[in-house]
Amino acid sequence: MKEIKKAFPIRGMHCASCVRVTERALKKVPGVREAVVNLATEKATVTYDPLLCEPENLADAISKTGYVMETQVINEDIEQEEKRKELNILKGRVVFSLTVGALIFWASFPGIMETAPSILRNFYVQLLLATPVQFWAALPFYKATIPALKNRLANMDTLVALGTTVAYVYSVFVTFFPDVVRKTGMEPVPYFDVGVVVIALILLGRYIEARAKAGTSQAIKKLIGLAAKTARVVRNGKETDVPIEEVRIGDTLRVRPGEKIPVDGKIISGESSVDESMVTGESIPVDKAVGDTVIGATINKSGTFTYKAMKVGSETMLAQIIKLVEEAQGSKAPIQRLADLISSYFVPIVIMLAFATFAVWYIFGPQPATLFAILNTVAVLIIACPCAMGLATPTAIMVGTGIGAEHGILIKDAESLEIAHKVDTVIFDKTGTLTKGKPEVTNVISLESKTYPRQIVLQLAASVEKVSEHSLAEAVVKKGEAEKIRLEEVVKFQAIAGHGVEGIIGKKRVIFGNRRLIEKEKISYIEALEQIEQLESEGKTVMLLGIDGKLAGLIAVADTLKDTASEGVRALQELGIEVVMITGDNKATANAIAGQVGIKRILAEVLPDQKESEVRKIQAEGKRVAMVGDGINDAPALAASDVGIAMGSGTDVAIEAADITLINKDLRTVVQAINLSKKTMRTIRLNLFWAFGYNIVLIPVAMGILYPFFGLLLSPILASVAMASSSISVVGNSLLLRRVRI
Repeated sequence: MKEIKKAFPIRGMHCASCVRVTERALKKVPGVREAVVNLATEKATVTYDPLLCEPENLADAISKTGYVMETQVINEDIEQEEKRKELNILKGRVVFSLTVGALIFWASFPGIMETAPSILRNFYVQLLLATPVQFWAALPFYKATIPALKNRLANMDTLVALGTTVAYVYSVFVTFFPDVVRKTGMEPVPYFDVGVVVIALILLGRYIEARAKAGTSQAIKKLIGLAAKTARVVRNGKETDVPIEEVRIGDTLRVRPGEKIPVDGKIISGESSVDESMVTGESIPVDKAVGDTVIGATINKSGTFTYKAMKVGSETMLAQIIKLVEEAQGSKAPIQRLADLISSYFVPIVIMLAFATFAVWYIFGPQPATLFAILNTVAVLIIACPCAMGLATPTAIMVGTGIGAEHGILIKDAESLEIAHKVDTVIFDKTGTLTKGKPEVTNVISLESKTYPRQIVLQLAASVEKVSEHSLAEAVVKKGEAEKIRLEEVVKFQAIAGHGVEGIIGKKRVIFGNRRLIEKEKISYIEALEQIEQLESEGKTVMLLGIDGKLAGLIAVADTLKDTASEGVRALQELGIEVVMITGDNKATANAIAGQVGIKRILAEVLPDQKESEVRKIQAEGKRVAMVGDGINDAPALAASDVGIAMGSGTDVAIEAADITLINKDLRTVVQAINLSKKTMRTIRLNLFWAFGYNIVLIPVAMGILYPFFGLLLSPILASVAMASSSISVVGNSLLLRRVRI
C-alpha cells in the first residue's frame, strides 16, 4: 500500500526542544518514514506506512512525551473555535496570575512594601495567594514536565516548572520553619513573588505570542474565506441555489454579474470579464468566452454565463492552493536544522548549568549564599527557555509562503523558499513560457505547386497533425479548420519526440516536422534552404512536409512573446542573474526570439529528453539553477534543477515536478519569487541572531558573571521578562515581513 502523508495538530508545544522531543518520538514509531513538527503551525506532518502504523500509534507516542495529538480530521471552524477557547483559558490564567503577582510583589518589594496592607505582608496569606498560581495557572508546565521526565526528556516546560517550584518550595519552607532559616544566618523571607510573577510573565508572553502567531497564518484563513458558499445549478431547465458541497462534476452552473464563481469549469454559453486577482495576484480582469476555463472563488465582473463544472471539492485550484500553502508552512527549512540540533542539547545543558550555578554560589557566594544560589539558579532556568529558537524559522516561513500565495506564487516547501535566494542562473523554456504557447500559422508554401498545391500541403499537414498533442500541431489544425479544409484519415500514425510526426494518408507516406526529421529520412531540402532561413530569421518555426520521400512544402508558425517576457528577463539580469533560453527550435529561430528579449545564452535544438542533461551541465559549472517551464517534457528538467518553477498555465505533471508554481503566468513573478526568498531568509537570519544572541549573552548574566565586577545580578522576574520578550520579538519581526514589497 502507498505511504500516507498527513498533518496532525499537536497541543502543548512552546519551544524548539518541544519540537525535537515530539519529532524524535514520532520517528521511533514503526512504519514512520519521516516526521516534521512545526512549532508555528503546531502540527506534525508525518509520512507513514498505513500497514505498519495507524494514527493512534502516533498519538500514543506523543502522549508519552506530555503532549496531545489530534488524530481525527477537525473542521476548520471547529479548530478555530477550540483555539479561541484555549486562548480564553490562557487569558484567564494570565489575568489571575498577574493580579496575584502584583499584590504579592507590592507586599514584598523593598521600598513599596510598607504601603501595602498588613494582611498582604503576612507570609501565610502570600502562601494562600501563591498556591493556586503555582498549581492551577502553571498547571500546563507540570502537565508537560512530568511525562517528559518519566521518559528522561526535558523541554522548556521542564525549565519553568523546576525554576518556579524551587522558588515556591523554598518560600513554603521559610514560611513554616523561619527559625531553622535564622539559624543558618539568613533572614527568613519567602520569595513567593518570584515564582508567581515569573509564571505570570511567561504566561503573558505565551498569550501575546499565540495572538501574534495567529497573525502569521492569515494567508490560509484568507484563502479559505475566498471559497463560495453556494452555487446556482441548472437542472431540468430550472435554476436552484445549492450548497457548494452539493455541486458535482458535469453540473451546469449559472453565474451572474458580481457573483463568485463556485468551482472550476469551462464556459458553455455567454461571455464576461472575470477578476482573478484573489488567485493569480493580477488586478486586471480577464475576458472569458465559450471554451475558456474559469477558476472557483474568482469574481464575475460583467456578463452572465453558464459553465460546466470540471473540478469540485479538493480538486479545485483554490483547494490545491490551500493544500500547497499548508504543506509549505508545515515543512522545515534546512537552516532550521541548526536550531533543532542545538535545541536537542540545549535544555540538558541548561539544567547542568543551573546545578553548576547553585553549587558555585552556595560554596563561594556571599552570605546568604543559599538564597543567592537559589535565585540565580531560578534565573538561569527561566532565562534559557528556548522559545525564540523554535519560532525563528517557522514563523517567517509561514508569513513568506502566505505572501507568495497572495501574489500568485505557490511554494511547495520551506526548502525551496530557502534555496531560491541562492539562484544565479535561470533557464527559460521557450514555448509556453517565454512565449504565449498559442502559435499561429503565418506561411503555407508549396514547393511542388502542380502536384501538391498550397491547399493540399495544408490538408496533408493538418490531417497528420490532428492526433498530435503538440502546440504547433494545434496551430496547423486550426489553420486547416479556418480555411474549411477537409481532413483526411491517417493510419499508422507515429509521433517522433523532438522531430515531428508521420503517417499514411491514402497511399501516400506523409512526414511532417523539423529539419532533423527530414534529414533522418534522407530527403533533400537544399532548394528550399534560402526560404527556410529567411523565415527562421524572422523568429518563425518552420516545419517541412515530405510526401513519399520528396519535399512538398513548408509551413511556418510564429509564437508571440508574452507581454512580460522582456521586462521579466531584464529584471533578472539587473539582479546579476544569468538568463538562459532552452528550446527544441533551430538556432536561427532561437536566436531571433532570444534577441527580442535580450537573452544572450541560448540552448537550441535540444530534444525533450536532453533538457535535464543541459540543466545538469550548467549545474556542473558551479551554478545554482532555476528552471522555468510549463510542459510535460519540462518535468525532468524541473525536477533536476535546484529550483523548478512551473507556469500555472502548464500541465499537472510540470506543476507536480516543480518547487514553485506561478499561477499568474507573469514572468516578472520569477523575480518576485527570488526576492521573496531573499527577504524571508533575511528575516530568518535576524530571528536566529536574536534567538541565539539572547541566550549566549543572558545565560552567563543570569549565572552571575557580572557580579564580581559590577555587583549586578539578574532577577528571576527580569529573566522572565527577557525570555518572553525574545519570543515576542521574533514573531513580531516575522510579521514585519508582511509589509515588504516583492
